[in-house]
Amino acid sequence: VVGVKHQKWDERPLLIIVKNRHAKSNKQDILDYIKDRVVSWWMPDDLIFVDALPHTATGKVKKTELREKYINYLIS
Repeated sequence: VVGVKHQKWDERPLLIIVKNRHAKSNKQDILDYIKDRVVSWWMPDDLIFVDALPHTATGKVKKTELREKYINYLIS
């Protein structure tokens, strides 16, 4: 999850998922699953599926790179 620009709230969460090629879940299935596990104001405004996440040399996810790439995703 990374924070991206939002017109009304300045910043909102965007969930980025690497989907298993055998998985049959869709966007709504995932949002329904986390709905009862995450407080409402932390719920992502949207989620996107990607083929892979960028990692550092030590194996950590490069959230800064994801944020730069998707910073305007929620802006219409």
